[in-house]
Amino acid sequence: MDTSTPKIAENPKTILLRILKLLAISLPVGFLAGSASAFFLWTLNWVTNYRESHLWLIALLPLGGLAIGLTYHYFGKSVVKGNNLLLEEFHSPKQIIPFKMAPLVLFGTLVTHLVGGSAGREGTAVQMGGAIADLFTKWFLLTHHDRKPLLIMGISAGFASVFGTPLAGAVFALEVMALARVKLWYLIPSLAVAYIAHYTCALYPVTHTHYHITEVPQLTAANMLYAIGCAVLFGLAAMLFSKTVHFFSAQFKTFITYPPLRPVVGGLVLAAVIWAMGTTKYIGLGVPTIVESFTQTEPPYAFLIKLLLTTFTLGAGFKGGEVTPLFFIGATLGSALFLVVPLPLSLLAGMGFVAVFSGATHTPLACTLMGMELFGTQPGLYLGLACAVAYFFSGSTGIYSSQHVGGVKGYLYSKMKKATGSTTLPKQ
Repeated sequence: MDTSTPKIAENPKTILLRILKLLAISLPVGFLAGSASAFFLWTLNWVTNYRESHLWLIALLPLGGLAIGLTYHYFGKSVVKGNNLLLEEFHSPKQIIPFKMAPLVLFGTLVTHLVGGSAGREGTAVQMGGAIADLFTKWFLLTHHDRKPLLIMGISAGFASVFGTPLAGAVFALEVMALARVKLWYLIPSLAVAYIAHYTCALYPVTHTHYHITEVPQLTAANMLYAIGCAVLFGLAAMLFSKTVHFFSAQFKTFITYPPLRPVVGGLVLAAVIWAMGTTKYIGLGVPTIVESFTQTEPPYAFLIKLLLTTFTLGAGFKGGEVTPLFFIGATLGSALFLVVPLPLSLLAGMGFVAVFSGATHTPLACTLMGMELFGTQPGLYLGLACAVAYFFSGSTGIYSSQHVGGVKGYLYSKMKKATGSTTLPKQ
């Protein structure tokens, strides 16, 4: 496929025709991505329940890691970058995303959860959505110009359908690419495909978890200061997560040169740690603990255990996403802060839920919208404040190594780079 990017005159007529073409494509992309997410959610729920009923499966973590490692080493080298591959193809289009990304990440994630790894699900849904969307590049002979909004549509469809948050999914897909580098009209097909995928997923017998913030106090000066203080901690937790996952990944690559052995060694360590802990509270998605955080105070160390287990799992080469573990980390940290902060427990858990996610992905707008879709609009001011502050206190390192720093933070970091003699825009 030609890697050159021909220039297209962006006049209103051309833009309208491109929007109409992408809206037509959004129907099959949304349906396929929503159906894929529904199948993924159903199978993920099944393997989670099966593991919890057969805890001896955790002893198979090394074998599960070997299966994942060998599969990606011999069949998935071109897609092993996962979400980072989608980001790279958006910023520097070169070749169509191989469709095998979808079944490989589905297989890897289900095996990870079956044997007790600590991981999420957003990465899987986003990669499936991106691989499905990019199929239409080949089928419709689309240019690289149309591939950019098409990749955004795939990310939007996967995210929206797996979490049941179409508005947040549409904005997340744009924001994670750095809003300053995308065209505003991309939001139209992104919104369309997000809602199509969301409602398609709802047609199947799968359900999304419901969370509730039961009390929202008036946003007084004192409460604002408490909220800002908590948000700073959420941002630092996000930064710790991002740096730790990159640290573990680098260590495994440095000391174990044969990729399939990395998750084997990681699996041995994880199995021993989980056995020593004597609980499965911190493995898998951790949804029951997230829900519990809104009504019960969690121990101060809960967020850190989940952070270490998840970053080690993903750093070793197991598959899955980071977002649901980030929800866990944020909700349990917020719940623990209730011991010292005079804000309602459920509000603190909800703020942490979205703020740590915001800091780790550098998507404060999408995370604010997600919070309002999940918890309602009443706590919107608290959620927006938490997401914005956590975003600025999470540093320049994010969970996606190929993500470009965008927005105000990108501007500030670019100024810092120029001040130190570099003219390149930093990556997260």
